[in-house]
Amino acid sequence: MSDSLISRKENSHNTPMHYGFRNDFNDLINSFFGNWLELPKEPRDMMRAEPKVEVTENENNVTVAAELPGIPEDNIDLEISSDGYLTISGEKKQEKKENRKGSYFSEFSYGMFKRTVPLPWDLKFDDAAAEYNDGVLRVSIPKSQNEQGKKKKITISRKK
Repeated sequence: MSDSLISRKENSHNTPMHYGFRNDFNDLINSFFGNWLELPKEPRDMMRAEPKVEVTENENNVTVAAELPGIPEDNIDLEISSDGYLTISGEKKQEKKENRKGSYFSEFSYGMFKRTVPLPWDLKFDDAAAEYNDGVLRVSIPKSQNEQGKKKKITISRKK
């Protein structure tokens, strides 16, 4: 997780709550000094690329999908901790060169990325599977039998 975030466990699903104290502090200082100092929201050296993710579930599995366009499969690392955090990390190396008549253009982008996703379910981490296709990584983790049986239908009665 980023140095500017503090994580704390809350609710029964152990979902971390994040607070961006650096941004709050900078906003406070900027407002106190009337934006005279103009402290940045995030210092450039603290910024980290985080892939966008989507977490879905059905009665049998939890699936985490992450956008990683243009990143080769070999540059992606996946880890699941025993306390239920999935970490997607790696390195992007993109280079684009154009050589036209009378001009030359080159554009490149390098950098590390990391995203940690809390998984607030009882899952079978050893049975996790991942696939990568067209810049989208999908990690599927089966729910345990205990987790599959946790949902219960509640009937609603009309008050007379």
